Amino acid sequence: MKKLALHWQILLGMAAGVIFALLLSNFDWGAGFISDWIKPFGNIFINALKLIAVPLILASLVKGISDLKDISKLSKMGTRTIVTYILTTVVAVSIGLGMVNLIQPGGTITDETREDLLTSYAGDASTRIEDAARQKESGPLQALEDIVPSNIFAAASDNGNMLQVIFFAIFFGLGLILIPEKSAKPVKDFFDGFNDVILKLIDLIMLTAPYGVFALLAALVVESPSTDLFAALGMYGLTVLIGLALMIGFYVMLVWIFTKNTPAFFINGIAPAQLLGFSTSSSAATLPVTMERVEEHMGVHKEVASFVLPIGATINMDGTSLYQAVAAVFIAQAFGMDLSFGAQLGIIATATLASIGSAAVPGAGMVMLVIVLAQAGIPEAGLALIFAVDRPLDMCRTMVNITGDAAVSMLVAKSVDKLGPPNVVEWDDNYPAGKEKEPEKVKESSREI
Repeated sequence: MKKLALHWQILLGMAAGVIFALLLSNFDWGAGFISDWIKPFGNIFINALKLIAVPLILASLVKGISDLKDISKLSKMGTRTIVTYILTTVVAVSIGLGMVNLIQPGGTITDETREDLLTSYAGDASTRIEDAARQKESGPLQALEDIVPSNIFAAASDNGNMLQVIFFAIFFGLGLILIPEKSAKPVKDFFDGFNDVILKLIDLIMLTAPYGVFALLAALVVESPSTDLFAALGMYGLTVLIGLALMIGFYVMLVWIFTKNTPAFFINGIAPAQLLGFSTSSSAATLPVTMERVEEHMGVHKEVASFVLPIGATINMDGTSLYQAVAAVFIAQAFGMDLSFGAQLGIIATATLASIGSAAVPGAGMVMLVIVLAQAGIPEAGLALIFAVDRPLDMCRTMVNITGDAAVSMLVAKSVDKLGPPNVVEWDDNYPAGKEKEPEKVKESSREI
């Protein structure tokens, strides 16, 4: 029987996790059993992905940049990458504002529901407000200052310091380009081999993906807030989901027009990374899988993928930007505020910049949303209104973030003539070395005889 494709295995794992949790939730001990005995396996799966995120970025960026052999190529690729990411983010925020003004989900919030939500999630909201206040007080150039690490080992010890690791990797790669090739070769060979090892580890970790997402979804179901709160915020969630779906359609259209690859090719190629992003709510945790899918299944050359994708996982948060636009206007509508056109233009600018500084981890968009709310003059306490459905929407917008990263990598690769046919590598290729071809040769000889 033909082996199921990875994205189908992951989908089955997700569905099984939801069904399993719904069945056990009928028993008093069900939620405790899942939290104690099922959820840890999901956490282990996420930790395994996070474990190799920093080594992957370091190895792939150093290798990718040193392979360019010309700083002018890096400048051209970097400019196109940043400009494309910013343009797609502006489109995402604009779609979000268009949908929330068209559907008007804030009008469905009753006074009673508003009070219940504000009371239930006031503590979470105050924590995010304090985090955002500290970020605002740090100064206008703090984000730029934070990019340059004082200690690369300290930076690499925390996945929240992705930009610092990226800076060091780019700086190191530039150094390799500028020294004589004879001196650079041993270092390049090391990073080539190191990168191959990390990619093989990704293959091994992905063998456990269906079981990891089973555990993650089961835990999410039993830890969800009451259905009454979900019903009250249904229109808000629907607005975000429609906007996210339109954004994915926008990516598919861009890829189709500029690279001539069909929508089916693009979606099938990135589907496993999308589903994993949905389960983990983290672009950073999913980055290893995204890189593998883009390189092996979508034909993007390694030197482009290793440069564009790590940067995208850090600064390209189109799904988060769209959600921030919808959430800001929704909260204003819930409080009976009428935002002017100028205020909504301000939301576009602020959400675009905030998404660049948003960490690629679950819930980071909430902190940045506080800054968006403050800029538009919307009460930050209204953040509590959307906490009930933030987690499932976070999962969905992470899918969009990952899809955007993949689409931009294909566009940049096409623009620099580095987009070719897929080159799929299975987890057990070359093990044992050369053995996989011997049986085929024997068969060929026997047929000839």
